[in-house]
Amino acid sequence: MSYFGTIYSYRSDELPTRAKTVYMYLKDRSDAKGECWPAINTIAKETSMSRSTVKRGIADLIRCGLLTKEPRYRENGSNSSNRYFLKK
Repeated sequence: MSYFGTIYSYRSDELPTRAKTVYMYLKDRSDAKGECWPAINTIAKETSMSRSTVKRGIADLIRCGLLTKEPRYRENGSNSSNRYFLKK
């Protein structure tokens, strides 16, 4: 199976291009366990998509069961980047 074989099987009405792009980005940035934690702004900048498009792509992936996310916080309680877990 190819590196991105998981998402190739989805039709565009099931998984939009924005979600496939975000999945590929996260897959490329993830460790061996499928975990990564890039900021939304970083994903948006490096994929040439808007923040809102990236957020919709992440929501699509969560809805399809390909991704889970965990919020992270700094010691002072402010938000940090989310931790993402790709389903294999």
